Amino acid sequence: MGTYQLPDLPYDYSALERAMSAEILELHHSKHHAAYVKGANDTLEQLAEARDKEQFGGLVGLQKTFAFHLSGHVLHSLFWQNLSPEGGDRPEGELADAITEHFGSFEAFKKQLSTATTGVQGSGWGILSWEPLGQRLIVEQVYDHHGNVGQNTTPLLAFDAWEHAYYLQYRNVRPDYVTRLWDVVNWQDVSARFAAVKGA
Repeated sequence: MGTYQLPDLPYDYSALERAMSAEILELHHSKHHAAYVKGANDTLEQLAEARDKEQFGGLVGLQKTFAFHLSGHVLHSLFWQNLSPEGGDRPEGELADAITEHFGSFEAFKKQLSTATTGVQGSGWGILSWEPLGQRLIVEQVYDHHGNVGQNTTPLLAFDAWEHAYYLQYRNVRPDYVTRLWDVVNWQDVSARFAAVKGA
């Protein structure tokens, strides 16, 4: 059975200082993200054991736990790729055109995603996603790791709003953290994801 692995970051822990300190990035990646990977793998083992023993009394809880950890792993893996020391500014080309088409302007999109991220109640994410049924970009709020999302959407750009992502540096001022994230968005990565999902 395949297991999940913690991905290496495509940059050093100190590379995103414009938005987050090396201390936060290292803790976030090597401790928090690693815990989701371990949790997903451990829960897979527990699910296999339940099947082998035909003991399904705890299945609902195990399925929920697996979804939590797997979604945490998937979203963090996306988040690291969405960021870059050379990031910032705004997208170009097809993604820029689609943002204007679906949100009215880049500024309107930026405000909506920032508000969605800062307004998450408790822990969660603000996400730019592609919704294939309507063939459009949408902004979603994700509670914890896997609630309140369209069932068929594909995340393209994820902003982590869990306290472990910013609290050591920004304390309880989440909006300041979100503002600085825009300075390190890797639009090349987001654009490549958009092109891939449009071509699917």
